Amino acid sequence: MLAGGVTREELLRRLVAFDSRSQVSNRGIADFICDCVDGPGVRIVRNESPDGAKVNVVAARGPARDDGSGLVLSGHMDTVPFGEPEWASDPLALTCRDGRYLGRGVCDMKGFLALAVERFVATPAGLEHPLVLLLTYDEELGTLGARRLVETWPAGAPLPRAALIGEPTSLEVVRMHKGHLKLRVVLLGRAGHSAYPGSGRNAIEMAGGVIPALVGLGRELEAEASPEAAAFGEVPYATLNLATISGGSALNVIPGRCALELGIRLLPGMSGAGVTDRVRRAVEGAVGAGSYALEPISESPPMATPETAPIHAALCALAGQSGSRAVSFTTDGGWLGTLGLDCVVLGPGSIQAAHKPNEWLPVAEFERAARLLEALVRDWCLARAG
Repeated sequence: MLAGGVTREELLRRLVAFDSRSQVSNRGIADFICDCVDGPGVRIVRNESPDGAKVNVVAARGPARDDGSGLVLSGHMDTVPFGEPEWASDPLALTCRDGRYLGRGVCDMKGFLALAVERFVATPAGLEHPLVLLLTYDEELGTLGARRLVETWPAGAPLPRAALIGEPTSLEVVRMHKGHLKLRVVLLGRAGHSAYPGSGRNAIEMAGGVIPALVGLGRELEAEASPEAAAFGEVPYATLNLATISGGSALNVIPGRCALELGIRLLPGMSGAGVTDRVRRAVEGAVGAGSYALEPISESPPMATPETAPIHAALCALAGQSGSRAVSFTTDGGWLGTLGLDCVVLGPGSIQAAHKPNEWLPVAEFERAARLLEALVRDWCLARAG
């Protein structure tokens, strides 16, 4: 229970009530969380987006140490949109029905945010090692906030090495996930009058050659072996998805431009730059140099924390889990790992309930996650040697 008698359910209710879609500013929910956690000895850093419209929040309690000890609790504040007509209740009003919480973000991932804020505030004074909340913006748009944090975080401000990212995993401990590289291929034809075919070069027809080349690249990626592939179950390979295509302006105009957008789910160990070069070669082989532009949209790196990492072993013991788990979705852990953090993913709720109307979170998992978090913080911040 927080100050003022606020329960974790009430805190979740207040968080769900914020419209924190990636398409709007997150300053409202960020300010609310900062007000919740602020107090004597709390250090808060607001890390702003380049345009100042959004903000990451890093809050710390306990001694400032540079030995890597302590614990980071990490989550994102944004949600996907909630305009689907299938919602049976107000998406911004927490509803409890049949042992489930319903509302936009309860699963992905305001449930964990409520638990992390509660644990940050409720942990007794006298921490031996730092406890850090690291909360990001625009994870849903391609881990943009985490990338901004990594690229601007001061080298002289070390964070605890152990990091728990609370994405929904049904409380399974996950140490690996795929990355997501998003690219745009712009085919540069030449506009002209459709009555005179020789006056232009049809960019949509150019796409007709590029698409098979990219599909072929996707087949190559599927056939390539990886040491980590087996952990990814039914999709043990990198995947290439041709997601959107747009071009043309009118039926009597030869289209001078056509854009293809694609997403590639990278396995751990794969380089985004290397795969981008392969896309470039495939496109150039189909249409020639100078006939296209290849534009980055976003990149979320893969994550692969060693199985022997202490935080992985500790969480597996608390959760009663043996063996490694991997997922095909991305998290902020791909970027945070580049700061030297050992990131593991564990949170209440199923990813199958996220990004859908009537998003839901089992109340029992929410409560069990609260107990796991309490035990983890006790072991890593109150009495642990690092």
